[in-house]
Amino acid sequence: MARTYVVTGSASGIGRATAELLREQGHHVIGVDLHDADITVDLTAPTDRERLVAEVAERSGGAIDAIVAVAGLALPIPATVGVNYFGMVATLEGLRPLLAGSPAPRAVGVASMASLHPNDAELVDLLLAGDEPGALARAEVLAADPETTGALIYGSTKAAFARWVRRNAARPEWAGAGIPLNAVAPGVIITPMTAAMVETAEQRTALLELVPMPLNGFAEAITVARLLAWLASEENTHLCGQVVFIDGGSDVVIRGDATW
Repeated sequence: MARTYVVTGSASGIGRATAELLREQGHHVIGVDLHDADITVDLTAPTDRERLVAEVAERSGGAIDAIVAVAGLALPIPATVGVNYFGMVATLEGLRPLLAGSPAPRAVGVASMASLHPNDAELVDLLLAGDEPGALARAEVLAADPETTGALIYGSTKAAFARWVRRNAARPEWAGAGIPLNAVAPGVIITPMTAAMVETAEQRTALLELVPMPLNGFAEAITVARLLAWLASEENTHLCGQVVFIDGGSDVVIRGDATW
């Protein structure tokens, strides 16, 4: 049966691959991005987050079957906080009421194996507290040195989002309403976002030292898209609050036999 999906970040990378895959499967996809999408919004802006919900409601007739929140930034700048955490949470929370009429509602977002890397505890706490002004101010401080403290911004947003999923997935408004809420945590995926990081053999070697991927190395976007499509499908009935690492083994190498 054809379903209606909302996919953020649909203009490129994992989001584009996911939107294309779902359309190939015969589903209706409402794509969201800064450009080249059905709905164009800037997820760093609270007013645009509200407009996203209103426009999805209008385009869908007030009912959708799944949310696939992919949009993100990997830059050592405050805007990464706005998109990767507050934009992600606002998308999932804002669109959740539109899932109410679906016989198989689903929601999934994109975290990252970078959630395993060192992060800024102060920023993570501000994110989880929902303090956007405070988090942006902290990110400004970190961004002053892009090579050191600024590099902590991305991993901090992804760690906070993964923890948000764990904290909320079993709550009445999600699991209690029959909505599986989960996340995926990719390793290095070949997308426009990572292109500049893998141009030379030296860059690739250095990146694999930071993000070890013993199983088949770097991945294509479609690899993650297939997992997202399944998590958002009718088949996924009982996966709840999981952060599924699709990282070629990075999680295993970094954490060993630890399961949490």
